[in-house]
This record gives sequence, C-alpha cells and structure tokens, in this order.
Amino acid sequence: MTASDPDPVDDIVATIARSAAEIRQGLVGRRGKADEENPSGETQAEADIWADELLADRLSSIDGVGQYASEERSEIIDAGDDQVYIAVDPLDGSSNLKSNNTMGTVFGIYDEPLPAPGSALVASGWILYGPITTMACARDGSVTKYELTGGGRTVVEEDVTLPDEPLVYGFGGRVPHWHDDFREYVREIESDPGHKLRYGGAMIGDVNQVLTYGGIFAYPALEDSPRGKLRLQFEGNPIAYLIESAGGRSSDGSQSILEVEPTDLHDRVPLHVGNTGFIDQLEAALA
Repeated sequence: MTASDPDPVDDIVATIARSAAEIRQGLVGRRGKADEENPSGETQAEADIWADELLADRLSSIDGVGQYASEERSEIIDAGDDQVYIAVDPLDGSSNLKSNNTMGTVFGIYDEPLPAPGSALVASGWILYGPITTMACARDGSVTKYELTGGGRTVVEEDVTLPDEPLVYGFGGRVPHWHDDFREYVREIESDPGHKLRYGGAMIGDVNQVLTYGGIFAYPALEDSPRGKLRLQFEGNPIAYLIESAGGRSSDGSQSILEVEPTDLHDRVPLHVGNTGFIDQLEAALA
C-alpha cells in the first residue's frame, strides 16, 4: 500500500460504525431463535444470522480485505485481496435479546490470514448497544471512544486508559465449575469493599465497564471447559488488544492473550483482562 492508496483499516472501522444504527434497528422483530447452531454449538438467534450477513456483505467488499470470518459461520469468506483480514462477533450477547439487555459487536483486523495470533492485529474494537450506541477502537497503541448517531460518529475521548484505581469486577462461568485456585482469587477480589460486581451476561458490556472504571473481567478455564468459552479470533484477541492498548493487561492464565498461537479458526481461550495489578495477582494465584 502506497501513501496515496486508501487505508482499508479506516474503511473497515467507518463501515462498522455506519452499520451500527442499522444493526440496532434490525434487532426489532428478530429476537427469536433460528433453530440453527454456530460452529461452537450454540443456538443462534435470528439477529445473529442477520447481523453476520449484513457485515459480511459490506466488509468483504472493501478494497484491501482478504478474508471475512465470523463466529457465526464455519467457513471463511475469501474476499480476494491480501492487505488485511477481518474477524467479527456480529452480535455479542445475543442471549440478552429476549430480556432486552445490553449487546455488542466485536471486531479484529489482522495483517495475517486467519486464524492468526493477536500479535498480528493492527486494530480492534467493539460497538456497545447500550442506552447510547458507542464504539471503542484501538489502533497504533491508542484507544478512542466514540458516540454513534445515525451514520456518524463523534469522538468523546482520545488516548483512553484504564483508571489507576480499579473499581469493578465480573466473572463468567458457573461457580461450581471454577477451579479451586480461581475461586480463591475471586474471593480475594470480592473481599475488598471498594470493589463492585458488574456482570450482565454480554461480555462487551462487562468489558466496557472495566475500560470505563478500571477492574477486571474474566471468563476463566472451567472444569468442564478447560479452554473456557470465548473464541480467540473473534473475542479474545480483539478485547485483549484494546485493553492492552489502554494500559491494562490480558492473560490466558499464564501469558498475554496476544501471545496465544491459534490452531483453528474457532479456538477458545480462557480470558482475563483488566488492570495490571489484578492480572499479575491472577497469574500468581493460578501458577
């Protein structure tokens, strides 16, 4: 790519931002189950499939995009170019549709064909469909927050960093399935009266709380699911990249998520992200 060529990363981020209002509006009337499963064996909502098809069509047509991959489809779309490669969770937290709670969209832009390690990310971000539709985007070691209205986006904060004093925590998985060392770690975090529980069942809503207030979010390894629940390409890497760009840390329990080598497009990974002190403490507890 020469200096005069359009930047596909800019185009991708702009396209996702412009699509957010349409995705949000498109949730209406699509709250039912689709009687289909995604490649991870989870029942899809009608909105999952619809959002995936919308983003696949728009993102795979951008000049410079080589691949489009989604949590909702088993096969990668070959877009025919070779500059960047996109991995998307089109509708994170779609199980919240029935109760009308928070959801999001997660994306990672890699400079290597998928599946790729997090070290190949050049940008990542998420859309949060909360009371206000917002975007957090990481690129070149910096995080920017936007408010999205219609097809436009307005910068609300640049060079975002996690607050020094962590406030919130949220942990996924059923407590009986947690390993003993992780359970003990959680008790330490909960024992501090200055820490507040924030867990809503849509990962992006919970992680955005950490970005806003400081703290930790984790979906750990479980006794019945040793690699946890979250997907490395579509959730783990993009979230880790953004939190690390904001001055925090990520870990699979022993190393940065961005150092995990993928073996399959739909690999899972234990995910722990947040303030450095919390993640250091976690790795010591799990060692």
